Amino acid sequence: MTTPNDTRRALGPVGVYLPVEFADMPPISEQREAAQRLERAGYTAIWVNEVLGKDAFTQVAALLAATDRVVFGTGIVNIWVREPQTAHAAAATLAEAYPGRFVLGLGVGYPEQARAVGREFGSPVATLRDYLSRMSEPGAVPAPRARYPRIIGAMGPKLTALGAEMADGTFPAMRTPEYTAETRKALGPDKLLIVGIDNAAQPQEVADQVRQHRDAGADHVVLMSSARVGLAARTEELAQLAPE
Repeated sequence: MTTPNDTRRALGPVGVYLPVEFADMPPISEQREAAQRLERAGYTAIWVNEVLGKDAFTQVAALLAATDRVVFGTGIVNIWVREPQTAHAAAATLAEAYPGRFVLGLGVGYPEQARAVGREFGSPVATLRDYLSRMSEPGAVPAPRARYPRIIGAMGPKLTALGAEMADGTFPAMRTPEYTAETRKALGPDKLLIVGIDNAAQPQEVADQVRQHRDAGADHVVLMSSARVGLAARTEELAQLAPE
């Protein structure tokens, strides 16, 4: 995936979060089974989150190895837990190992995440701008040259503008279709717009939400979920919502 259109085709219209709680990490064997089930159900993209103590890159590497075609994205990598050059090298390594199957989503997260590693949160826009700039700086060891899509978590106009300027697009979540339309206008037609929605509603309501956000300009809609009923059970519920 080297262009936004390549990424749009690879992601497809609807993706899904692997239903794992922020504060929980089931055995990787169970996660593999869940990813395989979601792939068989017809999803073309699966997304994972990250907090301190959980490494999204190693998680995605294990899940890529366990599946055949599905694209994996990080939504969203925590910038506070690794240096920019390290994040770039990890993303490029996955892109090299699994061409066309990885999308990097990263963001500033929340003040608590910065404090957890002894950092000052500061200005989200300035912090993320600096991080994105430094990702392109050489490290002690050259990173693989494989290209990969880079999007940022953006829940407001300033970060959206930064995504249009310095990334391949943005990933807002839990917003209205009207917000999606405003974001598409701000990004322009060429940037990627990935939108996360709550899928706790009934299947027809979820389908309606997907359609509304797609009509408003979203390239890809992600069904966001937790595993409060258990990973296997929630995975099966999500499999029933997979696009035909």
